[in-house]
Amino acid sequence: MIDPKIALVMARPRPEINADHDMPLLLRALSEAGADAISAEWDDPGVDWSEFDLAVIRSTWDYTWRKPEFLDWVDRCSRVTRLVNPPEVVHWSSDKSYLGILAAAGVPVVRTRYLAPGDPADLPDDHEYVLKPVIGAGARYAARYRPEQHDEARDQVARMHAEGLTALLQPYMSGIDTTGERALVFVRGRFLHAIRKNAVLSPDVPFDRRKVAHPGIRPWSPTPADLAVAERALATVPGAADLLYARVDLVDGADGTPLVMELELVEPNLFLAVHPESMSTVVREITTAAAAAAVLRGTRQHAQDDRAVHEPR
Repeated sequence: MIDPKIALVMARPRPEINADHDMPLLLRALSEAGADAISAEWDDPGVDWSEFDLAVIRSTWDYTWRKPEFLDWVDRCSRVTRLVNPPEVVHWSSDKSYLGILAAAGVPVVRTRYLAPGDPADLPDDHEYVLKPVIGAGARYAARYRPEQHDEARDQVARMHAEGLTALLQPYMSGIDTTGERALVFVRGRFLHAIRKNAVLSPDVPFDRRKVAHPGIRPWSPTPADLAVAERALATVPGAADLLYARVDLVDGADGTPLVMELELVEPNLFLAVHPESMSTVVREITTAAAAAAVLRGTRQHAQDDRAVHEPR
């Protein structure tokens, strides 16, 4: 059997895009496992996605400001090859309005309000808060404000609304300053590893200044409460059974309860450089999915060829 062809999908490198430090490690590990794997840019018109048995979205980190174009690619790519995570999940999770769905299902989440274009910018007067777009990644257009900074905050809301973006408003979770933010990574629904990182948003840093998305990363052993909340969140995702990978980002509430800050189901950093012992599991699951997809493609092609032979001319 010919080795399945695998594409690890990324963004075109440019200054405003973070480097994917896991990509070379993953490509090397797949190659050492005997896989035929390459990296490919999602918006490269020269790529024929039908040549691959499996396309794995890995670091398409520019999709948040090109969402319509990206989702169009997701749909086109998934029609000619197997795409993971699946297109239905990518569509569902590419807008953080899913936090409202999780909350309605009883999952503990950070309290969230949405300010759509045209909505008044009603801001809290008694606590720090965070503004960011519902379509965002890497802390792009995210900022932290004190109540006396409403003017600056309204300027940010106006900027986002002018670009057609809905603003997401959350209280600043001060627990991040002491217990950090945790990211729990799952593969095929099973917990893989976790990291803890420092606060991303510092006071008085403008929303349009570039931030370090993952400061102070170190390995982390999640508590049973962390795992329980993460698993409840993932169980709420439509199509959860088809997830190749998932990341659940948690922070502590005022009473110490873990709260979901975000689900990362499109193109999450998996922190494989921090947890090299997890690479074998990730490689195994990718190659297994690719082999299954290759068999399915071969079966379909054989059926098409058989019909062509027996159809009357």
